[in-house]
Amino acid sequence: QVQVVESGGGLVQAGGSLRLSCAASGSIFSINPMGWYRQAPGKQRELVATITSSGSTNYADSVKGRFTISRDNAKNTVYLQMNSLKPEDTAVYYCNADIQVGPFNPPSDYWGQGTQVTVSS
Repeated sequence: QVQVVESGGGLVQAGGSLRLSCAASGSIFSINPMGWYRQAPGKQRELVATITSSGSTNYADSVKGRFTISRDNAKNTVYLQMNSLKPEDTAVYYCNADIQVGPFNPPSDYWGQGTQVTVSS
């Protein structure tokens, strides 16, 4: 059984910083892309950033230059450093991991439960 658990959300003033963490645990053979998504009230879930196992990254235009995604493959953990936060960054942030549970199993998407990030003006 695989679990994906986020931590690090909270309330911060505009211009401040937060660091989110997401750890995958359980029966894991390999993890391919990991990423962060967010969903604001009344809006669809959107991509924030992704990172491959080799370290290639992709960012939404709205967060480029402010957010940095990184991962520790040995710990099956992905991080999101968020700087210069804006009120429009307020959302529930979800971690996503593309996980194989065995060498002959196809990869499957796993999602965390979400962590709230609130940026006050």
